[in-house]
Amino acid sequence: MKAITLQTYGGPEVAQLRLDAPKPQLLAGHVLIKVACAGINFMDIHTRQGKYAQSSTYPLRLPCTLGMEGAGVVVEVGEGVSHLAVGDRVAWCIAWGAYAEYAVVPAAKVAQIPNAIAFDQAAAAMFQGCTAHYLIDDVARLSAGSTCLVHAASGSIGQLLVQMARHLGATVFATGSTVEKCAIARERGAHHAWQYDDGRFADHVLRATGGKGVDVVFDSLGKSTLRDSFRACRTRGLIVNYGNVSGSLTDLDPIELGEAGSLFLTRPRLADHMADGATVQRRANAVFAAMLEGALTVDIEGHYTLETVQQVHERIEARQQVGKAVLWVDRDLH
Repeated sequence: MKAITLQTYGGPEVAQLRLDAPKPQLLAGHVLIKVACAGINFMDIHTRQGKYAQSSTYPLRLPCTLGMEGAGVVVEVGEGVSHLAVGDRVAWCIAWGAYAEYAVVPAAKVAQIPNAIAFDQAAAAMFQGCTAHYLIDDVARLSAGSTCLVHAASGSIGQLLVQMARHLGATVFATGSTVEKCAIARERGAHHAWQYDDGRFADHVLRATGGKGVDVVFDSLGKSTLRDSFRACRTRGLIVNYGNVSGSLTDLDPIELGEAGSLFLTRPRLADHMADGATVQRRANAVFAAMLEGALTVDIEGHYTLETVQQVHERIEARQQVGKAVLWVDRDLH
């Protein structure tokens, strides 16, 4: 079968297309899925670069097949799996192997998708959608009247955070690296959007909130924004650092949180909020229902093929990609 495999870590060139990769073997507690589409994510870039080489949360080791999000049809069911059947339309995330014609996925990570949701929509929405859902619903516990700041609000997860928070009735502030990206955030529902401006976004937030700051900051950038995120947050507020696109802040002294107003800082990971099949299905149901209701828009920036993976990775690393990219693996599935 066709698959994008890694034998070593490195740049886009190490993501090699194999035409003769072995079809994965079904395991107990797993399902074999014929892949229709695979989502392309920063986690795929980080996987390829080796950032999870020593991770215990995401214990992926070389050699491996890239792709931690996909959608397709169940073609075989492993021993002990009772809630899924051959022919089910499904999607999954944080289980690797999606950049291939077939993938074996733990059944507890698989969600059934409504017939009205196309495979490319499911593959575009599963990882980012479930991430935004747990960040807002479980970690931040936003509600009507809450205030929040979303960094990188024109990105895939950022756009969903803005929409979900606005739908709940929260006041949403946003940031972006360019005027154009700030405009995207406002289009998705942000009340105000500013450029980072070397941390001066925090001054804008403070002025807009009468000096109080926001209840919650969603920070996926890390090093370049985190300390100014502290400034933008209210006393006893919450900083949710769910990514480190600009690098890790390695010199943080916890006393800084106290000085900034007894702040709470968390670094959550999706895997710890997708612990069982019921939770996975619940989050997926919430995301897909919002999409069908028109409350959540998931932009697909482009559809690509396995043959173009290296070029797409190059674009993402160069920050030229806005919205979600999807690989078509099998267009005959519907």
